[in-house]
This record gives sequence, C-alpha cells and structure tokens, in this order.
Amino acid sequence: MNEEALEQYVARIEALALELGLDFYPVDFELVPNSFMMEIAVYGLPIRMRHWSFGVRYIHQLVRQKMGNSRIFEVMFPGDPCHAYMVDSNSLAENALVTAHVLGHADFAKNNQLFTRFAAMAGSQILEQSAARAHRIETALALHGQERVEAVLDAALALEPHIDVNSALHRPPYPAMAAVPSEEAPGPFRSRYQDLPGEKAAPAQAAAPRRAAIPPQAEYDLLWFIAQHAPELDDWERDIFLAVREEAFYFYPVFACQIMNEGWASYWHARLLREASFLPDDLYVSAIKSHSDVVRPYAAERQLALSVNPYHLGFCLWERIIERDGIAAARRICREEDDFGFIRNYLDQEMAERLDLFVYESRKDGETRIVNRDIHAIREAILAPKYNYGAPCIAVSQLHEDGSLVLKHDHQRDGRGLELSQAERVMEYVGRVWRRPVTLHTVDFRGLARTITHKGQPEPGA
Repeated sequence: MNEEALEQYVARIEALALELGLDFYPVDFELVPNSFMMEIAVYGLPIRMRHWSFGVRYIHQLVRQKMGNSRIFEVMFPGDPCHAYMVDSNSLAENALVTAHVLGHADFAKNNQLFTRFAAMAGSQILEQSAARAHRIETALALHGQERVEAVLDAALALEPHIDVNSALHRPPYPAMAAVPSEEAPGPFRSRYQDLPGEKAAPAQAAAPRRAAIPPQAEYDLLWFIAQHAPELDDWERDIFLAVREEAFYFYPVFACQIMNEGWASYWHARLLREASFLPDDLYVSAIKSHSDVVRPYAAERQLALSVNPYHLGFCLWERIIERDGIAAARRICREEDDFGFIRNYLDQEMAERLDLFVYESRKDGETRIVNRDIHAIREAILAPKYNYGAPCIAVSQLHEDGSLVLKHDHQRDGRGLELSQAERVMEYVGRVWRRPVTLHTVDFRGLARTITHKGQPEPGA
C-alpha cells in the first residue's frame, strides 16, 4: 500500500470532515501488522496486564478469522488525542474508508454525554494509563510470583463488568457512623396537647451514635468493595482490583453506545466518501464496496441473520433520522442518548419490518423458529444483553464481623437465573482473594433458590 498517498488522503478527509461540521479531538493514525491488530482486539488495549484468559480469546479470534467470520479493519481509542490503528495489509481504499469511519467515532466520542462524563472520570490518556498499570503488575509479578498475582487477576477480571456505572469512579469510603435520625416535628394535635395546663414535652434524649453497617445499602460495585474491604489484601492486590475497575469505567460508554456509535461512524464514512471528490473513481468504488460489506445485515450469501449487525442497524436508523429530521436533530440525539434510548425511541415497527427484525428461540432438538415480530419484544431482545454491563446483577448485601461476605443475585431485576457451574467458578476466584467465607444467594435457570458458598482460603504460598 502507498503510505504517502494514504497520508495525503487522511489529511484531506480530515479537512472535509471539519468542513461538514464534524467536531473531534486530533486523531493519531498508525499502521500496524495484522498480528498486532489481533492482540489489540483481544486485550482491548495495545499494552495491558498479562493474563491467561487473553490467550484463550486470542485463539478464539484466530480461529474465527481463519474461518472468514471475523476481519478487523481498525481499532480506535477515544481520548485527547484519539488513537487509531489500521492494518497495513488493508488496501488503500479500505484504509480511506477506515479514516472516514474513525473520524465519525472521534466526533461521537467528543460530543456524546456518556463518553464525556466517563472520560472526565477515567482520563483521556488511556494508552499511557494502561501501560503504567501493566508496568505495576509486571513489578508485582517479579516481587510476588505468578501464582499470587494470577489469583488476584483471576478474580478481578472475572468481576470486570461488576461496577456501578451510576456512581463515580473516585468515590469516598462509607461513613463510619450511622446517621442519627432527626426528631420528627410534632403535628398540630400533638402540639395542642403539649400546650394544655400541666402538660410539657418530655426532655429530649440524644440518640446514641452507632457504627454504620457495611455496606449501608446493596453495593453493586464489587471491584470497589473488594478493593476497599477485603480483610487481608495487600496494597498491590488492591491496586489490581482498582486498575481493572478503572479500565471497566473507560470501556463502559463503548459498550453502552455500540449501535449508536458504529452507526454514526458508518453514516459519516459513507457521506465523507461520497463527498470526497478528490478520490479517484476506482478507489471510491472499492471503498464503497467495503462500506456495503460493513453495513449489510447478514454474512456472505445468507439471506437471514440471527444476530443484529450494529453497523447495519445503527446506520439505517441514523440515515432515516437525518433524512427525516435533519442533522441538528441527529446531533442532539447523538449528544443525549445511549443505545437504550436510541433503540426505544427511534426503532419503530416500520423500521423493524423494513430490516426484517424478529425474536427467535432455539429448541433443544436444534430447531430455530421465529416467535415474535412485535416491536416491544424486538427492542428488548436487542437491549437485553446490554443491561448492567452485560453481567448478572450481583450485590454485596452484608459483611459480617468475622469477615464473612454475603452476596445476593437480584434475579428479579435480571429476569434470569445464573449458570451455576460458571457462578461456582467465579465464587472460587472471589474466595481466594477474600480469604474468608463468601456466600452467594441466587436462583437457577428454573427460578429455584440456590446458595453457593466458598469457605475462603489462605493466599497462595502463605
């Protein structure tokens, strides 16, 4: 590929994007080999803490790519500046499209309120921050050994999505003492009674202060709670939990706005390419062919898809919004919504029928059948995997004086039970770092109450 020509196209596409009203932080583009791009996609970042689970993901991604089911064109990290990686084996046309697509992402990340709020908490220098955290963990590996460090990482990464996205990244500790209830003001009858001759109010007695319960209410930020309250963790172990938690906060907007974000970037890459009169005809045709591959609803020659392509769905919704209501209305939606509001407010029955969306079920005998085409059911089926960062709603309900921990699964809020074998594995990880008994109250897939207990164990090597 001609890198000099690509640099020229990048500069001209950026200028065109600004001319059309896009507003984005500077973007640092970098060409990398496909193997490095695979590592970025698997680890989530160019430099990140080492862990065996990333190796498993790498093998899975490699198999999918060899089967032709997954091709990574680019990875972009929001920030100031943004960082974008493109595969050096892409054609010039593909990387021209990637450039336009990335600028759409950069505009979305700078202007969407969820992105800006979480960036303000987690920082806008994610690559540098991640590298620093990885260095601290490498130091811990050298000082404490792989077995001890890996036990902490097992637990922290297993709980990675279990943060409270409605709370702040940097939050104060719980109050040490419970709030003393204020004395209730007397009502009209009581006041009149106290004013009778010979009657007087009883002398006020101050309520005795008492220690606050831990947690004072259900605590859904498991990473924060363990970092703050695990009875025997060393500082370096707490640091690992907080590092994983900080990265989870950074990635949450990407997760919560995937359909909006990919659709916005796809709309703008199509528009930028269409209006880029400086692109040669053959390059434009090749780039538009790549665009159609990105936003089509199904893979290869299949005419029916059992999963939603976020690029396709988001692109179709943004295209209709802009055609019908104008770019100003689209920008307001881009600023204010996440995928929940976007899908519920702008995916209607007409669009669902046009895109042939439906809810299906797979039977035990292998049969797959359509069970619903109602718009409300379709919306909820699309959004169901996004609730609570895609994780079960597990909360700390009580910390006993002996250090034993009680967790409760809010299955009514979830609408489903847990896969017990997987829950037992996670409880084993948690018990190894909590080092005291841990109990989880949940239900199975049939809704029957289940209790999983791990007795806790001393730290490895102790």
